[in-house]
Amino acid sequence: QVQLVESGGGLVQPGGSLRLSCVVSGNIFRINDMGWYRQAPGNKREWVAAVTSGGNTNYPDSVKGRFTISRDNAKNTVYLQMNGLKPDDTAVYYCKADVTILLPITRVASYWGQGTQVTVSS
Repeated sequence: QVQLVESGGGLVQPGGSLRLSCVVSGNIFRINDMGWYRQAPGNKREWVAAVTSGGNTNYPDSVKGRFTISRDNAKNTVYLQMNGLKPDDTAVYYCKADVTILLPITRVASYWGQGTQVTVSS
């Protein structure tokens, strides 16, 4: 069983910062790509940031320069540092991990966390 648990969400004023964390646990062989997504009420889930197993990162234009994704492989954790937050950033933020599992058969599967609420408001 693989679990992803996010933390760090909350209420912040426009221009403020938050740091989200996501810990991956379970019977996994390797964590491959990891990413953050968000979903605002009435909207589709959208991609926010991605980091490969080698540390390469990528962002959509909407958050580039404001958000930074990083990972600590020793802790099976991915982070999302969010600076310069705007009201449009308000959403539930989800982390996603592509993991390699050895048993009962070797396979790569994607798992999602339960989400953490980020609200940007004055």
